[in-house]
Amino acid sequence: MKDTDLLERALRSGQPLELDQPLPDLTGPAADSGLLDVAYATLDSPVGKLLLAATGRGLVRLAYVDSEDEARVLEELARAVSPRVLAAPSRLDEPRRELDEYFSGARRQFELPLDWRLTHGFGRRVLRATARIPYGSVSTYKRVATAAGSPRGSRAAGNALGTNPLPIVVPCHRVLHSGGGIGGYTGGLERKRLLLGVEGAGR
Repeated sequence: MKDTDLLERALRSGQPLELDQPLPDLTGPAADSGLLDVAYATLDSPVGKLLLAATGRGLVRLAYVDSEDEARVLEELARAVSPRVLAAPSRLDEPRRELDEYFSGARRQFELPLDWRLTHGFGRRVLRATARIPYGSVSTYKRVATAAGSPRGSRAAGNALGTNPLPIVVPCHRVLHSGGGIGGYTGGLERKRLLLGVEGAGR
């Protein structure tokens, strides 16, 4: 059986593929054959290991991962987007480059196309408002809720930010409590403080 046939069988079945030897890089043929819907890669960063995933529309997921939960993130992508998920680092070169530049202080704004399909309704509006908070600035849950059309929706805004599928790029770390408290963060408060510090807005 040809390598491409084995790859197609694995991607269509959603089952692990066992081979006697590693497959060659088939990301190009997989994409050309319509077998690659979600490409992913990892990146070591100052805030830990990141998993980045993209579709034809743009970056769809950025997750803080370690060896225990990387598989869970991939399973969630397979369920929510497509089971045709494949490690394809070259397809994530631009997001990884922009993140490296951000962490080195050489980038203040991401220029990546984003795929918002993992967000919906009010939560999507909150995240779009959050994406407009400038580098080095902070906002509050109340302000982003108001910008999303619900001035009294601070708690719901907090829930939306807590499930942000694109942290860092959609900078939920820039949202604080109205009284000045740091608030919560899906990656933990230590990461939130580090990101604010990178931007000169440390708390």
